[in-house]
Amino acid sequence: MQQLELFATAAFGVESAVVRELKHLGYRDTRTDNGRIYFTGDYEAICRTNLSLRCAGRVYVLIGRFEARTFDDLFEGTKALPWEEWLPKDAEFPVTGNCVKSTLMSISDCQSIIKKAVVERLKKTYSLKIFPETGPRFKIEFNILNDVVTLAIDTSGDSLHKRGYRSLAYSAPVKETLAAAMLMISRWTPGRPLIDPFCGSGTIPIEAAMMVRNIAPGLERNFDSQAWPLIPQSVWNRAIEEARSLIRPPDEGIAIHGYDISPDAISIAQYHARQAGVQDSIHLQARDVADLSSRIKYGFIVTNPPYGERIGEKNENIRLYKTMSEVFRRLDTWSFYILSADPQFERFFGRKADKNRKLFNGGLLCYYYQYFGPKPNRSEKEDMRNEK
Repeated sequence: MQQLELFATAAFGVESAVVRELKHLGYRDTRTDNGRIYFTGDYEAICRTNLSLRCAGRVYVLIGRFEARTFDDLFEGTKALPWEEWLPKDAEFPVTGNCVKSTLMSISDCQSIIKKAVVERLKKTYSLKIFPETGPRFKIEFNILNDVVTLAIDTSGDSLHKRGYRSLAYSAPVKETLAAAMLMISRWTPGRPLIDPFCGSGTIPIEAAMMVRNIAPGLERNFDSQAWPLIPQSVWNRAIEEARSLIRPPDEGIAIHGYDISPDAISIAQYHARQAGVQDSIHLQARDVADLSSRIKYGFIVTNPPYGERIGEKNENIRLYKTMSEVFRRLDTWSFYILSADPQFERFFGRKADKNRKLFNGGLLCYYYQYFGPKPNRSEKEDMRNEK
């Protein structure tokens, strides 16, 4: 089958997690550049990555790359690419993109010129003057950086963070892709105890449970490329069957816990857990972080505590961070991974993180503070397995 140059997009700071995922799926020839992880694969790779990537934003097929300093360069470079190999005559092909540090900086003009060039190319193949655009969607995305144009087609459609299980709104949720990345960046592995004491609508514990059960995050949604005539339905069916066959049954010993002080939040989290099919793999409970305790050793806390920017909210933040410090100190064998938009978090938490990483929650710059606990020895690992 034809080998394609593909790439998955990733938020700043998450690229390494996507690389790990791709390698786990068998795509080891990866290259990272400006929030994109390039890899090679066939049509099946388009299906498998859309279904299985937990941390990526979208998956694209690269159509071409060329240099352009004038609109004529942009038109001719776009027209020279083999669009007819991808777009049927009834294809819907909107054009979106961005321009950074380039001579061509008008996004709207670039959209118009690229669209016109694609139409001119397709006219030769389909002998049409007007294209109806009533068929499947092939969203063309351009990126012009330092006068180098990259043109690609979005295979995903809606962002991959839209798993389909989170349908009820709750304040300031963490995106599913970021929650999965937080778990992957941490040293948590399925089987180790995990607590999110500020779980809100349940995203972090639900993503953890889906990892434990090995449920592909894209199984309950659709992708633009599912409607593309050039990818046989049998290829999609095979990828979906493969993903379903890898799902593990629920474990009797629940080691994933989500707590929140709000009963309404817990009610929403429980609903989302049912929607995701992991309600039997998570313990969800209304509980104040001040009451947090555990008899189990060597667990993990992965969480995104509430954050506010007004003066009253900032004072509340400080009190909360100090409470967290007092409570977490009692869990002296545990590891803590805390996402916060407050650059002074360490000061009020009273302890410098062992490691720190910048991440973006939506457009908000955050810091992922990582506190490493001790590792259990062999006999303690055995005790942990018996406790489950």
